[in-house]
Amino acid sequence: MGRITKFIGISLCSVLGTTTSQADDLFGILQLALENDPSLRQAEANYRANRENVIQSRSSLMPSIGIGGNTSRLTSGPTDSVYVNTVDPITGNSVQTRIKDAHSFSPGINNHGWGLNLNQGVFNLANWYNFQSARASDKAAAVNYAAQEQDLIMRTATAYFDVLRAIDTLDTNVQEEEAAVRSLDQTQQREEVGLVAITDVYDSQAAYDLARNTTILQQDILQARYEALEALTGQPHPDIEILREDFPIVDADGSLDEWEKQADSNSLAITAAKFNLLASRKSLKSRKSDHLPTVALAGSFGHVVTAPIISQGVAIGGGPSDRSTVSLSLNIPLYQGGVLRSRTRAAEYQVIAAQESLELTKRQLTQNIRNAYRRVNTDVLVIAQGQRSITSAQSRLDATELGAEVGTRNIVEVLLARENLYRALRLYADARYTYVLDSLFLKQVAGILTPQDIVELNAWLDVDE
Repeated sequence: MGRITKFIGISLCSVLGTTTSQADDLFGILQLALENDPSLRQAEANYRANRENVIQSRSSLMPSIGIGGNTSRLTSGPTDSVYVNTVDPITGNSVQTRIKDAHSFSPGINNHGWGLNLNQGVFNLANWYNFQSARASDKAAAVNYAAQEQDLIMRTATAYFDVLRAIDTLDTNVQEEEAAVRSLDQTQQREEVGLVAITDVYDSQAAYDLARNTTILQQDILQARYEALEALTGQPHPDIEILREDFPIVDADGSLDEWEKQADSNSLAITAAKFNLLASRKSLKSRKSDHLPTVALAGSFGHVVTAPIISQGVAIGGGPSDRSTVSLSLNIPLYQGGVLRSRTRAAEYQVIAAQESLELTKRQLTQNIRNAYRRVNTDVLVIAQGQRSITSAQSRLDATELGAEVGTRNIVEVLLARENLYRALRLYADARYTYVLDSLFLKQVAGILTPQDIVELNAWLDVDE
């Protein structure tokens, strides 16, 4: 496949050679995705098909050689046999004598021959610029294909961490459901001895029902996430490695200005847009060259063998003969109904469109790199705040439960405090996975995302004990 697949193949040997885990990791799943993802394989096939345009356009600059042959058979004769009346000298009777046979395919005249033709354009600027345009378009397609490889890395990472995100969310929901069950049991026991009102039981029951319903929905979401990961590789991954708790959460490396400069130099979108603009300009030169004269060289050689013509028993003509020609032709287009000028105007508009596309891509790149850089740094703050939220929510829940035991707090306050704790846990886990994906997306926007980033990230995965 592409340069990314080549790197994967080299890295995979060293990485898997030291891996003993039975669970599927991110790097191994990426390797399977590069081999089996239908979208990437379709993109590769389309890219290779489009590459043939370079060969096809180059063919107009190359000589064309052809060889041909022919053979023919000529037969002639009357439709019916021709007879004349004659007198038999012995009997003296009148008899019919056939002097010409009816037409037959058996006798005839055979002619055959073969020839060799050579044509070569000597001067044709339109064909030359068409070839240059096709080469630039092919480079743009190659860059777009590399971008699709990067996109597969991002899609694989997103699908992988979406599974981990769903697993963590489900675990938190299960814990919340278990806590709701314990709270419901305790409340029912206290209501039986008259320590709390029946309304507290109803509140606890409602909290449990909601937690149970959320767990059921999250189980379906988790299954959908597994299936999305399976769609990339064509095989299930029921056991994948998890992200370690000590995974470092740090700000984006370098300043925003450095990232913008890096994006300007490495962005695949910008590079592809530049090649498309170059292809449009070459195409415009080709259309302008349609008005120029063209010169072509042609040569041929032929060998013909004809049968002699028999006239009154005498053979006339026939036999082998050779013929060769060499010609140089000049063609000057004068007027073709205005089509040449129309094609030139269309090519000029295509250049303008390519220029505006490049400008739009640059503006979008600036916006995307700034947003991505800002999101990474924002994720760091959110995760830090999330850790504090968990601590404060746990402290609030402990204090509220203690207050409920001594009668200064009610069950509604306990349920609310518990809900806040598990919400904080979910938000914290969600923020960690968002940080990972935003960090990869920042590199993708800058055009520097490679499998090495997955190798480094893979080192922070571990089997769930």
